[in-house]
Amino acid sequence: MTNEVTPGAPHDDAESAGTGGLARRTVLYGAGAAGAALLAAGCATNQNKEPKDLSGKEVAKAADIPVGGGKTFADTKVVVTQPQQGAFKAFTAICTHQGCLVNKVAGGVIKCPCHGSEFKITDGSVAHGPASRPLKEYPVQVKNGGIVIS
Repeated sequence: MTNEVTPGAPHDDAESAGTGGLARRTVLYGAGAAGAALLAAGCATNQNKEPKDLSGKEVAKAADIPVGGGKTFADTKVVVTQPQQGAFKAFTAICTHQGCLVNKVAGGVIKCPCHGSEFKITDGSVAHGPASRPLKEYPVQVKNGGIVIS
């Protein structure tokens, strides 16, 4: 058997040698596909679940929530905002796109670090996708300086 290579023609040493080994190209394609599958699985299997019952639970102190902003509480998976002085809102901190926890409130939006979704601090509606559904809103009351889910 001879290994003739035409100048300028694409070739793969393992294939042209007839050794039955995997071609470099095949290995690279397989590695790329495996990496993409792992990334997709990691995003799709985020296990953040809604808390069972927050009713009656104090989730924040009113004094800690800035006017025109908010704060995320990972332990309760709640984000509390104050769009206007004295008007408090509470939403799930679980992004409706693929279940990541939102982690920042700035510029009038609640931000998800995973894929860039943003939600309005006033009503939890989508300000920027890829999320297509709003954040779930919890009813709140201010009791003794605390924000309580009612």
